[in-house]
Amino acid sequence: MNALRKPRYRVDLIGLQALCETNYWRLLKLMPAMHEQDERRITLDAGDGQPQALQMRVLERCRYTSTLLLAHERKHEWVTPPSMEVRLYHDAGLAEVVAAYNSRRFRGVYPYPNEQMLQPDEKYQLNQFLGEWLGYCQRHGQSAQPFSFVQ
Repeated sequence: MNALRKPRYRVDLIGLQALCETNYWRLLKLMPAMHEQDERRITLDAGDGQPQALQMRVLERCRYTSTLLLAHERKHEWVTPPSMEVRLYHDAGLAEVVAAYNSRRFRGVYPYPNEQMLQPDEKYQLNQFLGEWLGYCQRHGQSAQPFSFVQ
């Protein structure tokens, strides 16, 4: 009977850190003046004529970290658009999802099944979704505000 049991999930720490590093640099490209700018809105063209945007807002700015709220703006009656809080660790060059789906502080591994029906690699999947979302915004987005360098 033990032969049918799935092997226990193990965190791929190197893969998770690489993903968080990539997300950090994607966020800096989308919001290059993050240290001075409080908000940035990027309009997206999905090709269906429906207005969409990514709203990025700085919630907290500290010496070595920043916390951003990312919210996808599109009006749907039947689905809640994604939003998440992302903490950027400037000294390490990493960005990590710290809140999504009204949940905070995700563990590296969850037992499965569980009451919330979270996947064993929920933290990795959230950060992977963030990367795909940011990549989409880089390819199809346009800044809604002109960017000017402060001298």
